[in-house]
Amino acid sequence: MTETMTADMPQSSRSDALLAVRDLRVSFPSEAGRVDAVGGVSFDLQPGRTLGVVGESGSGKSVTSLAIMGLLDDAASVHGSIKLGGRELLGLDDHAMSKIRGKDISMVFQDPLSTLTPVFTIGDQLVEALTTHSTMGRRQAAERAVELLRLVGIPQPESRLKSFPHEFSGGMRQRVVIAIAIANNPKVIIADEPTTALDVTIQAQILQVLKRAQEETGAAVIMITHDMGVVASVADDVVVMYAGRPVEHASVDDVFATPRMPYTIGLLAAIPRADRRDPQSLVPIQGNPPILINLPDQCQFADRCPIAIDACRGKVPELVAVLNSPNDDNGERRDQESGHQVACIRAGEIEGCGTIDGRPIFPVPEIASSDLARVPRGERKPVLAVDNLVKEFPLMKGAVLKRRVGTVYAVNGVSFDIREGETMAIVGESGCGKTTALLEIMELAPQRGSDIRIDGRSMTGLSKREITAVRRDLQIVFQDPMGSLNPRSTVFDLIAEPMRAFRYSSDEVETRIEELMDLVGLNSEHSDRFPAAFSGGQRQRIGIARALATNPKLIVLDEPVSALDVSIQAGVINLLEELKAKLGISFLFVAHDLSVVRHIADRIGVMYLGKFVEYGEVDAVFEDPQHPYTAALLSAIPLPDPVKERTRERILLTGDLPSPIDNSPGCRFASRCQLYQSLEPDRQARCRNETPTLSGVEDLHVNACHWR
Repeated sequence: MTETMTADMPQSSRSDALLAVRDLRVSFPSEAGRVDAVGGVSFDLQPGRTLGVVGESGSGKSVTSLAIMGLLDDAASVHGSIKLGGRELLGLDDHAMSKIRGKDISMVFQDPLSTLTPVFTIGDQLVEALTTHSTMGRRQAAERAVELLRLVGIPQPESRLKSFPHEFSGGMRQRVVIAIAIANNPKVIIADEPTTALDVTIQAQILQVLKRAQEETGAAVIMITHDMGVVASVADDVVVMYAGRPVEHASVDDVFATPRMPYTIGLLAAIPRADRRDPQSLVPIQGNPPILINLPDQCQFADRCPIAIDACRGKVPELVAVLNSPNDDNGERRDQESGHQVACIRAGEIEGCGTIDGRPIFPVPEIASSDLARVPRGERKPVLAVDNLVKEFPLMKGAVLKRRVGTVYAVNGVSFDIREGETMAIVGESGCGKTTALLEIMELAPQRGSDIRIDGRSMTGLSKREITAVRRDLQIVFQDPMGSLNPRSTVFDLIAEPMRAFRYSSDEVETRIEELMDLVGLNSEHSDRFPAAFSGGQRQRIGIARALATNPKLIVLDEPVSALDVSIQAGVINLLEELKAKLGISFLFVAHDLSVVRHIADRIGVMYLGKFVEYGEVDAVFEDPQHPYTAALLSAIPLPDPVKERTRERILLTGDLPSPIDNSPGCRFASRCQLYQSLEPDRQARCRNETPTLSGVEDLHVNACHWR
């Protein structure tokens, strides 16, 4: 049974607050002891405003939201106060909360597919949400459901009411979840990582839908996310959480312009920026968040903080008001109240640019540049060359007697090369063929009409033994580090596996593993441990060490940092840059995070439905996107800068994706193209009937658009 207790707080809620949370504390029992998941969260949420809640995994963001919704497990112990419109929610039973959830307060969860019931139509689920909290009949509710689908941008809403969730794309499912959340004009909407698994173009559309829903209902929004760019885009105020506690609370402008908590400063320094031509090295936060069991009475960030002193370990610092200009004209601190609150005893010493006495709290690590970077690209040897890469899948029909009814053109004529010491990135929306292209390259068995050359040697017609020998030069690192490592093998055996396959001696294996663990920043004394004993970033380093084991010339990276927190991600990105500089290794990189791509890549191919629509040097593509699709992708990247986010112009794509089984002539992007809609009819006819080819400055910047 959930234990609840309302604390008497000295600080009263603001009279205009829709939601007032005071000293919220949540703990769970475990075999190892009590888990203090949330420890002392307080905030006010006003009508029409958005509160961003950020922090690493395990910081207590989602548990806070579930406590507000009354959705925690019965074993949870909840203390504090949660008032919605002056009414205390803690202490209400599930029957009373069910009348509030969905009506006065609603939630948008991270995974829309698990949120929606797969055996009921979209219309049934919308109608249920409406009739549960109102007296309207099913016909009226169905009419309102159509209005809601139209409001969130679902095309042909009348017919889509009869569709099931699996018949929608990820972005459309999230739109449906938002429609359900706003169905009863709630006062508060909680969005828990609503865009994490979505492409940047779909993410921009979802954020726009949430903004429109907020304007329509006048609701206050709590946006829980790890993406600081999303926070800069939508939030009015920000709470930064660490180890279950808020460590900084201020307006979005103050948090980004003058962060005063070392943890916040570290988070911002770890973010790759898509708007920087010559990005400096990222600044990882060393160490890992503490395990939330029997926490000591001290600043929980002290063990990772570069400026921690003995006093930091004396007690847990309170969240207190500070000034963004801490000194007056006489150099004495002013103690008047400020809206900027920080839980750090040294906050008054920290300058607005994240320094103390002019020295940065988190110094930027130096990464040596590669000698190959000074060699002109044309003089470097191609490590991988791909000509007219094609991958087709038969589309079959029939349960017993199957027959082929079409072909899925997953990869449709892609060509590129990667030189020594170079990183090539392939980007595009989900389903464009990025990962299929990687797997086809790794298969080393090109379909007819295609050619793959490794270190100048064609893979066409090679025997299995010859292909096995080539695999020594080509390795891969997968997206999910835990899923790609055998949990029953030690780190030593995991890294040794490829070397044993190529008959390395035992002495060579042992010496090489020690070298590799040191190279990727792991303690070689821990090689006898299992993957579960390591953090996510450390597991990804193990995967990279295994890929390096055979001294490959090229490593394929399939979303290698997308599953990591931003502070851990920075360390892995820096590691990849160090490896490229030290070893002269080349990378083929696939990612949906274009900020990471701008930071790490030398060249980029923008892929749409199996083809490159733009290709060239990364700076040329980012600074002068020539294809309308590339321009839309880049405009959708959230920047961790509230000023830029409020003033930039976004291109929101509309229309439906064409079918991947349609290989008829014409531009595949025309149905969604913002440029196409402004063309004269004769020019539109050319887009529909003639397939554009890549043109421009060869080897520098080319695009596949008739009018660019």
